[in-house]
Amino acid sequence: MKARLLAIAALLAVPVSLGLLLVLLGLVPIAASSGHWPAVAWFLNFVKRRAVSTQAARSVLPPLDAEWLVVKGAGHFESGCRPCHGSPEQRPPRIPQGMLPAPPDLAARVLEWQPQELFFIVQHGIKFTGMPAWPAAVRQDEVAAVVAFLRVLPGLDAPGYVRLSRGVVQPAGAGAALGELGGSAVPGPVLTSCSSCHGRDGSSRGSPAFPRLAGQTSDYLLAALDAYAAGMRPSGIMQPIAMALDAERRQAVSEYYSRQAAPSAVAQDTQPEALARGRSLAEAGLPDRRVPSCNDCHEPGSDDNDPRYPSLAGQWPEYLVLQLELFEAKTRGGSDHAHLMDPVRGLTAAERSDVANFYAAAGRAR
Repeated sequence: MKARLLAIAALLAVPVSLGLLLVLLGLVPIAASSGHWPAVAWFLNFVKRRAVSTQAARSVLPPLDAEWLVVKGAGHFESGCRPCHGSPEQRPPRIPQGMLPAPPDLAARVLEWQPQELFFIVQHGIKFTGMPAWPAAVRQDEVAAVVAFLRVLPGLDAPGYVRLSRGVVQPAGAGAALGELGGSAVPGPVLTSCSSCHGRDGSSRGSPAFPRLAGQTSDYLLAALDAYAAGMRPSGIMQPIAMALDAERRQAVSEYYSRQAAPSAVAQDTQPEALARGRSLAEAGLPDRRVPSCNDCHEPGSDDNDPRYPSLAGQWPEYLVLQLELFEAKTRGGSDHAHLMDPVRGLTAAERSDVANFYAAAGRAR
């Protein structure tokens, strides 16, 4: 028995020694242009699939069915995923195809994965593939939006993709240069980045996937962009965009959207009783639970509020509910005043919905 074990050890020592020799001599083929041996490629792919399948089973998958969630995911796919993976409108770009492994055409491959597995991949990335983890790990709602879009991606043609990812396409070169902010001039970043989600007029393309920016104060908008740029307000979508803008451009974008016409009320079918409950919470708070009145800071249409606080009137109810959920989970903040929202962490889901619907139904005149 001992002799057999020694023989096995000797046999194993040969390939191990050869492997170490290749490493020490620097002869391991690490060039992306060299490709993988078929056996190595099979093994790496097998390891990846088994690891994703097993580890994704522990993920809690949020709801993915809301149409606005698909639109939100499409907006990020256009800026964050298309440059490597391509889209129904554009084949995978040539340069990323020189990576090893090359980023796949997701429209053709995404159905090979279950939604829970896609959620794991988007949230955590995959080592040694160039697939990064989500830039803001705490924003699972953003990850869910991307997964919601990926589920419909295989069925999209080029026009359908453009409609979801960019809405109405603005003419190339439209607008004015950054320094020309008088009148209706449009800053460059609005044309190249912001308008694809928020619209050139700040109306969010008519979708609750994105907040309405029009008519918010420039102080509030600038504080939000500064918080994203500094990494103090988590968002895998907004942080990379804000970090790419210098202080002058963040100021220009903030001033531009603050000058756009404030939104009117959101049309909805909310029951009068729910609106009444929302009004009570907005105007009086919940004194017995030490929840202050929302209107103390966010009164619709008032010019007496601190300009660093957002106006909520005419905002999408889905967006407002999401922000309250983020405050509840302690994943929303960034400004020096975020702690003032601590009392709302005790609101129930029904209360968040009621107050959000109330503010959405209130038009704003600024």
